[in-house]
Amino acid sequence: MSGIARAIIKVATGQKTLEGGGIVVRRALGSPALPQLDPFLMLDHLGPMTFKPQEAIGFPDHPHRGQETVTYLLQGEFQHKDSKGQGADLKSGDVQWMTAGSGVLHSEMPSDRIFNEGGTIEGFQLWVNLPRKDKMIPARYQDVPASTIPEAFSDDKRVKVRVIAGSSLGKEAVIETRTPIMMLDVQLEPGASLVQPVPEDYTGFVYVYAGEGVFGSSNTAGVAGQTLALGPGSSLQLTAKPNAKCCVLLIAGRPLREPVAWHGPFVMNTQEEIEQAFDDYQNGYFGSIPGAKERMMRTEMARKKEGRTLGVQIQRNDSYSFVFLLLLWRSQIWAGVFLQH
Repeated sequence: MSGIARAIIKVATGQKTLEGGGIVVRRALGSPALPQLDPFLMLDHLGPMTFKPQEAIGFPDHPHRGQETVTYLLQGEFQHKDSKGQGADLKSGDVQWMTAGSGVLHSEMPSDRIFNEGGTIEGFQLWVNLPRKDKMIPARYQDVPASTIPEAFSDDKRVKVRVIAGSSLGKEAVIETRTPIMMLDVQLEPGASLVQPVPEDYTGFVYVYAGEGVFGSSNTAGVAGQTLALGPGSSLQLTAKPNAKCCVLLIAGRPLREPVAWHGPFVMNTQEEIEQAFDDYQNGYFGSIPGAKERMMRTEMARKKEGRTLGVQIQRNDSYSFVFLLLLWRSQIWAGVFLQH
């Protein structure tokens, strides 16, 4: 293949942290080990976690402004509700691409079936920064069932790619993005290899979520739980080790090269815009979602039943309290405390 093969320039192991109502995620991007890679702010790997009945924990009501959140579910079921009156049920293989824009309050909770009967949940959430011109557009959702996500295969059928954004092996994604982005779920059989074009002006990374492989012209090894940042070039080689299947997310996009003011759930360009976002949240601009109190009560019940606590007491009313968000904002912390491996 013509072009310059990309090497791997950094390898980082994701750090475990508490998110939402107290659920453990592995932060693959957006931790001290590997900060944001423009235009990508954060990638969390949720699970796999197997819950007993009435122990499933999710992400109760919380706001967003100025970014996009991409939820990709591998296993389980989640219910999404928001302050715009929209809702969706996410099942295995589904994707929700939410453009928060000027602001929305939403919740992401395990389905009633998972909560009542128990079950396994695994998935990802990616945060993508919005360009300055799009930060105050109306919120938008693209709910994409698994059956409509294009799947591409190598000639020997030993490589499968689910094309969430961008293109691969002749298949184009159905999801529309505000800026040029690729998000590919690449599944390689033992010893299989793929050379994937990645435009030269893209910044990107690979997250290994299962198995192990060798990546880039540098032949850099990567194992499950590791993130590999891409060097310059126009293509990337991905190869599974001969003894096991390897599954990765390949995520890349054109950098915005704009100032980033990021505090908690708000991502803007200036500190003044962040302050305005908190004022708007406090003054009810983001609205509310019916059933918020019940979702918080379910979360607290699940935490107590599972025997875990966040280690801090958080005052909540019908949604995350403004005081809690303000404390997180001032300390520049969002999503809990890092845990040791």
